[in-house]
Amino acid sequence: MKIAIIGASGYAGGDLIRLLLSHSRAEVTCATSRKLAGRPVETVHPHLKGYTRLNFENPALDAIDVDLAFLAVPHTAAMTYARPLLDRGIKVVDLSADYRLPREMFEQVYGVVHTDYFEAPYGIPELHRDEYRSADFVSNPGCFPTGATLAAAPLAPYAHTIIFDSKTGVSGAGDNPSATTHYPNVGDNVTPYKWTSHRHLAEMRREIARINPDTTCYFTPHLVPVNRGILTTAHILLREPMEQEDVEEMYRRSYDSEYFIRYQTPVLAAVRGSNFCDLKAESAGDRVVAISAIDNLGKGASGQAIQNMNIICGFDERDGLRAPGLLP
Repeated sequence: MKIAIIGASGYAGGDLIRLLLSHSRAEVTCATSRKLAGRPVETVHPHLKGYTRLNFENPALDAIDVDLAFLAVPHTAAMTYARPLLDRGIKVVDLSADYRLPREMFEQVYGVVHTDYFEAPYGIPELHRDEYRSADFVSNPGCFPTGATLAAAPLAPYAHTIIFDSKTGVSGAGDNPSATTHYPNVGDNVTPYKWTSHRHLAEMRREIARINPDTTCYFTPHLVPVNRGILTTAHILLREPMEQEDVEEMYRRSYDSEYFIRYQTPVLAAVRGSNFCDLKAESAGDRVVAISAIDNLGKGASGQAIQNMNIICGFDERDGLRAPGLLP
């Protein structure tokens, strides 16, 4: 199957190429970048030297001849690509936020008018895969909502309030340098940001509401001096106390059959470079603390996007994603 990566020069694009090298049924044949057209992919992604002969290109949309396209373009840009690709029979997995939220909610959160809205399935496979197995388009979730929702979902039916606290690596900010990601500002430091207003909160609230509309959610992220990874602590306040063995039974019942979710003490380095989500929960009676660890570029972006590709194409979900994390 021929694959195009629209916006292949960023971190997510590079990870898509890296992971798809080991896929048994997919090959990247088109890697686009407007600014870098004509340059070898390895000049931007040097870890791929010797593994690919791709050059960046900037083709017209009607010249892209593939079976599936990943949209790894900035938020608000994907809406210009999605329908023209779908109209030509090309399946699409969108890594941007453009189709994750209902139209009014998207426009309020992102502050732009959506110019080509349609309803799309929200691709957390462990919760929604049966809703989009035959879909031609999947909206890939945000990195924070993936780790947060997976941490809290088993107990959300019994919760009245969930408070998410996340620590994220610097690669989540993308590859454009800024004062926020300048090394002296990040190293030996922990920085809270968007304390009450991070745009991913809308996704979290929508997902938890699908499980329990009476649950209230809050979220605060922190930037920490690591390259990759998100560690999320979910403080789940229950309507009735729950014993530890009952909590663990809820998580096992939810995730025992899920290859990419491992019930064990979360360690960022253990999931780095992989599509795994490690999580564990501990009860304090009417409060449960559930902690998850994901790679923000793996299960939080490119890995989950490939998992979603595998679902809509009828492939083994693990294809291209079996590699373990990079500990230490």
